[in-house]
Amino acid sequence: MGGTTFSANEIAQQRRNRLIGIGLMCCAVGLFAVLDTTAKYLSVEMAILQIAWARYTGAFVLTLFVSNPITQPNLLRTGNLKLQILRAVLLVASTVLNFMALRYMQLDEVLSIIFTFPFIVAIAAGPLLGEWIGWRRWSAICFGFAGVLVITRPGFGAVHPAALFSLAATICYGIYAVLTRIVSRVDSNQTSLFYNNFIGALLVLPVIPFVWQAPADWTVALLLVATGILGSLGHFCLIAGHRLAPASVLSPFIYTQLIWVVILGYVVFDHVPNGWTIAGATMVIGSGLYLLYRERQVGKSTTSESVVEGPLE
Repeated sequence: MGGTTFSANEIAQQRRNRLIGIGLMCCAVGLFAVLDTTAKYLSVEMAILQIAWARYTGAFVLTLFVSNPITQPNLLRTGNLKLQILRAVLLVASTVLNFMALRYMQLDEVLSIIFTFPFIVAIAAGPLLGEWIGWRRWSAICFGFAGVLVITRPGFGAVHPAALFSLAATICYGIYAVLTRIVSRVDSNQTSLFYNNFIGALLVLPVIPFVWQAPADWTVALLLVATGILGSLGHFCLIAGHRLAPASVLSPFIYTQLIWVVILGYVVFDHVPNGWTIAGATMVIGSGLYLLYRERQVGKSTTSESVVEGPLE
């Protein structure tokens, strides 16, 4: 008694929404995988900051057609401007560092390290959100970082030192994700996305005159434009998916991005994951899935349901 009852049609609609949400999440991570592949390809042709500028400027211009201060006067209204600026700075830093790592490392290696961002979120959530974790999740975090050590094998000269760029990018993104939880209490996802793209484009713009290099041909120019399109479409699918299904349902499907980057890495760069990367990625993904499970067990998933969390892009 007192519980909410649903009709058969409502239950069927909820299932359809969850399936569509899962499909949108898989589409989002697929687009982000193509974005990483494009950024890696372009990094041979031009400066990393130029690629980052194209990614954020393109995304900002494209999102203006869907969400802008003219059609939505409240879009610029934020309950915490300082946090929005700090979030955007961290996201730009993570993007630039990620692109720097991609220049020297294989797609699957970089992504496997980035998949540790839920561990950073779990650690930072204690002092910033008061969400302290127990020994089980600390064990999962240690196991996940052991997986990163398997991938990078420090001291063996197997992986480029650029792995440090990837680790730094992951730390920046993890803190960004925690701040996103905080700011989501006062701002909408659309407002946060607008500030991400606007401040991101603004931050990188001053350095463009110093690093600008004209695209060698139309293919390179189109790929440069594509970075903004891919980023915008990816985040659109991410937001749309979270409107249809809970974050706890969608989060595990983030890891399907590894399938995309393995395929794209082989097709575009002729890269094949080595045994160490596969073993380390398995450890990282396994511990990440366990963290998601524990999050649901202790009832903290209600905190993250209203927040759009996804891959670093």
